[in-house]
Amino acid sequence: MEWELRLLGCWQLMGDGAPAAVGSRQQRLITALALMGQRPRSYLAGLLWPESAEQQAAGSLRSTVFKVRHQLPGLLSDSLEPIGLGPAVTVDVRRLRRQAELIRSGAVPDPEFEDLLLRAELLPGWYEDWIIFEQERLRVLRVATLEAIARQHLARDEADAAIVAAQQAAAIEPLRESAYALIIRAQVHAGNTAAAYRTLEEFRFRLRDELGLEPSDRLKAALTSGSRDLLGLPAPLLAPQRSRLAAAHRQLIKEL
Repeated sequence: MEWELRLLGCWQLMGDGAPAAVGSRQQRLITALALMGQRPRSYLAGLLWPESAEQQAAGSLRSTVFKVRHQLPGLLSDSLEPIGLGPAVTVDVRRLRRQAELIRSGAVPDPEFEDLLLRAELLPGWYEDWIIFEQERLRVLRVATLEAIARQHLARDEADAAIVAAQQAAAIEPLRESAYALIIRAQVHAGNTAAAYRTLEEFRFRLRDELGLEPSDRLKAALTSGSRDLLGLPAPLLAPQRSRLAAAHRQLIKEL
């Protein structure tokens, strides 16, 4: 039997295309193996039953493993120690991680994957400490990948697409300055200096209100680098526009 485990947005296990009924203890074990890979029994017992005595936790794990092996054949590997998922199991989180790493290595992203990165919340409503850690780890990967996509778009002179990708990164992490620096750089590159100014002010107010901080020189660098991109355009007819943009940038930098 082929198994497909979905952890993004919800918890669902599909066996040969049909949903499988899985108890909560079994769900937690399967989830731990999907997110962390194969692990020793002692590790899993302590992770999943942290408030139980060692012997009791080991017994709970044995019972849970027994139920998974008998109710969901082929889901676990044949190995008794350590325990892992079987080779016929696909996991959406693992697939997302692989695609993200390829993009961060320079691969061109699929537009649909950009949308997936924006909404790919890991197990919303799960609040155990180890799940929260994995949620944060995936969130960091999603933001970093969207920023990498924005940089790729900028390198290909696709300013509008870069703005969208960087805005998606900022939507996930609203106080991440590197995402706003990319938005500003892309807006300047697109010739929309007013939008870049608004983005800077919105971020400044948000940072003041929530953390009592001021933006760093990273945003100033984004404005000046974007200015160089625009002002380096060779077309003579753009000279008046370049002059106006230069003056606007000097004013922006002065107000930082």
